[in-house]
Amino acid sequence: MARTVARTIAAPLLFLNLIMYLIVLGFASWCLNRYINGQTAHPSMGGNGATGHFLTFAILAAVLGIVSKIAGGNHLRAWRNDSLAAAGSSSIVAWAVTMLALGLACKEINVGGWRGWRLRVLEGFTIVLGFTQLLYVLLLHAGFFSSKYGPGYREPDYGVGAPGAEPRPKGVTGAGVGV
Repeated sequence: MARTVARTIAAPLLFLNLIMYLIVLGFASWCLNRYINGQTAHPSMGGNGATGHFLTFAILAAVLGIVSKIAGGNHLRAWRNDSLAAAGSSSIVAWAVTMLALGLACKEINVGGWRGWRLRVLEGFTIVLGFTQLLYVLLLHAGFFSSKYGPGYREPDYGVGAPGAEPRPKGVTGAGVGV
């Protein structure tokens, strides 16, 4: 039971982040479509000088976040060291891009001006996702601190042959080995 502590917490957080990334992708793609078409005067759009950059990074963060949740779902199903590598690395990249989008959202809020409700919702979701994605990354890597929280990086039996077998140099057959 103790070996699944991080797993039972990470599974609902993975689902929550997946839903939030899908919402961010929907809102960001709608806003970017209006921005490209020059319809910034739309009642639910608005924006300022940081809007274009923010929308680009929000879409990028959403796509990377969705892909990392697919790898994370595979890791939660297998819960082994080899699946941790894919889930951990993709979640760190998704978190880094989400933090870039978070910074641009904060800059857009700081610059001010009138922003529509869809843009404000997108900013809010991006800010919340920056922190929930960080929590998800920390839960995935909880095995680094102790193996009771999940698969860690220290696996003593990894790469070792059968118990009691002598390691042999490559290219050497059984004859003439062992002095």
